[in-house]
Amino acid sequence: MNKLKLGWIGLGNMGNPMAKNLIKAGFEVVVFNRTKEKETEFIESGAKSADSPQHLLEICDVVFTMLSNDEAVKAVFEGESGLLAKEQPGKLIINMSTVSPDTSRYLSKISSKHQLEFLEAPVSGSVKPAQDGTLIILVGGTVESYNKAKPIFDVLGKVSHHLGAIGVGSSAKLAINYLLGLNLQGLAETVLFAEKNGVSREDMLAIVNEGACGNGITKLKSSSIINNSFPAAFALKHLVKDLRLAKEAGLDAPLINPLFDSFNHAHDMGLGNEDVMAIMKSL
Repeated sequence: MNKLKLGWIGLGNMGNPMAKNLIKAGFEVVVFNRTKEKETEFIESGAKSADSPQHLLEICDVVFTMLSNDEAVKAVFEGESGLLAKEQPGKLIINMSTVSPDTSRYLSKISSKHQLEFLEAPVSGSVKPAQDGTLIILVGGTVESYNKAKPIFDVLGKVSHHLGAIGVGSSAKLAINYLLGLNLQGLAETVLFAEKNGVSREDMLAIVNEGACGNGITKLKSSSIINNSFPAAFALKHLVKDLRLAKEAGLDAPLINPLFDSFNHAHDMGLGNEDVMAIMKSL
């Protein structure tokens, strides 16, 4: 059994397999989720349940948050019975949710006022890498806090990068998700153009994946495109949120506005809960 006692808040598509991997690695894990039914399988696997985020931090050495957006993370920190509701100096909080750089800096500031350590550690990778423990973890914060957390990161990901001060990790996450959006949009447009002109999806994807333009994401999404089925590995609504955050953080490249508009249109069509590759449907 590893010595650090870990708390985990957020058992959604990403948080669920990540927390399970920590249990498998021998960490003592305590979970908190607003939907208590999601805790059941963890309790059956040996985890314990906390009554509130405040209670979780009280009984754990390190607490992770993996939530859907900035507002949800702030609520867990500042809400009634939140992480900051009671003075518990010396504990470490690690936010692995994708939030804006400004939100990360804000969370760090308010944590510091309560004598808590704070790291931002958003991840690159979707559900399958989360299940396999092969995420790429993008860390901002002090070297001392990173060194404390690294053995835990080694369970959750294939690599963790300490990138600098708070805010830099979030910026890196928004940057890589911008590239993800460009890849998905380009792949969808390419396949649809080819199909319109008599090239089957199977043939066009083989051309892409066997050549220099093929990459991990084109290969990963090929079966969904061929089957025209898009169960969410990374929900489209989350990419819309990340592209919006990138714009707000100052990304003003020529392609960001049309890219955001395209995915936002797909979201408005009701595709937000489908996979990001469901951009095919709106195009």
